[in-house]
Amino acid sequence: MTLTETAYAKINLALHVRARRDDGYHELETLFAFVDEGDRLTVAPADTLSLTITGPFADGLSDGADNLVLRAATMLAQRNGVTAGAAFTLDKRLPIASGIGGGSADAAAALRLAARLWGLRPNDAQPSDVAPELGADVPACVASQTCLGTGVGEKLALIEAQGITGAAILLVNPRVACPTGPVFRSWDGIDRGPLDVSDWSVARNDLAAPAIALCPEIGEVLAVLAGLTPRLSRMSGSGATCFALFNTTAQRDRAAAKIARIHPGWWQISGALR
Repeated sequence: MTLTETAYAKINLALHVRARRDDGYHELETLFAFVDEGDRLTVAPADTLSLTITGPFADGLSDGADNLVLRAATMLAQRNGVTAGAAFTLDKRLPIASGIGGGSADAAAALRLAARLWGLRPNDAQPSDVAPELGADVPACVASQTCLGTGVGEKLALIEAQGITGAAILLVNPRVACPTGPVFRSWDGIDRGPLDVSDWSVARNDLAAPAIALCPEIGEVLAVLAGLTPRLSRMSGSGATCFALFNTTAQRDRAAAKIARIHPGWWQISGALR
């Protein structure tokens, strides 16, 4: 028996940084949404836990116990007294350190797969119980549904914001890693106000300016996307991936083709919001 899950790419349609906390983290208000594309994770029964990594972004990734996939499975097994193993294979299609939740999405997919493989019952510890211990974005990635995140992003409220589900989206990354820590540390500390999810299209990403200062290529991507007349274009998370929403799939596909011609070295993926 082999089971498969998509580790759906996460985007932040908006990300408002409200305050820097004493513990070093930041108070956030963010609108999470998920693309119907991402990494692919499969699992098969086994005596021990193991991970094989393939795909275009596999190089440099650890397949050991420190990988979020195995950490997630190990934690879920321990919480439920599961002694069975699981053999995971990760097809790594999303760039690393790119602001679209790749590692968090992989961990979430591993939790969902392990729960299915081991036949967890309703009274057992579930993926959503374990997820907060693995990272701030993992709870949102477990659900992979549009939601408002507060706190450090771990406090979630599912919402139905107009114009999200089914929207044609193009993700573009200049193939430059943009580590989260330095971007947050470069935030200027100014609270620019709360996020209104009823009018998210005029919201913002407060990390865009510090990310562009650290990785100027992000500004180039945003300028190119804006020139393609999308409904909306923004940076996701702490970068470096940016996204554009289009009114039709045809418009999105024309934009993708143009970017492939003028910037063949950039990574991109097309899809729709879930």
